Amino acid sequence: MGNFLGGLLGNYSEVTIPELKSQYGAYLMPQEEIQMGFKLIRDAFIITDDRLILIDHQGATGKKTRVASIHLSSIYEVTMETGGTGFDDCEVTLHYITSPYHKSNNLQIAFYKFEFGKKFNVQPLYTALLSIAHDNYKRINS
Repeated sequence: MGNFLGGLLGNYSEVTIPELKSQYGAYLMPQEEIQMGFKLIRDAFIITDDRLILIDHQGATGKKTRVASIHLSSIYEVTMETGGTGFDDCEVTLHYITSPYHKSNNLQIAFYKFEFGKKFNVQPLYTALLSIAHDNYKRINS
């Protein structure tokens, strides 16, 4: 019941890797492995060894689906907010490069925000994504 209520409030909850593989395995590239994933009532995001997969089921029936990717190599900054008192949620925000060339004069960037319930321990996810962002920052600026 807690996961359902969290989904109604717009918060992600963690899903097991076997469940993610059975539901979303068709979206994986050959040799790509799921590391972890999270789900709302209908939407999900999956972290693989190469990218973040964002799955957005649209419309009343959810049959229309939008699938997008954020390559892990394009993430350059990660921020985190923990839940406070009241109805505050935890958030992780990714800043990433959308340009095909990461070392160009006209970089295009975007951000994506994930919200979790206030009791979710967001620290391990933040630390993992921050490690990726830190390596990317050094690689891009070398």
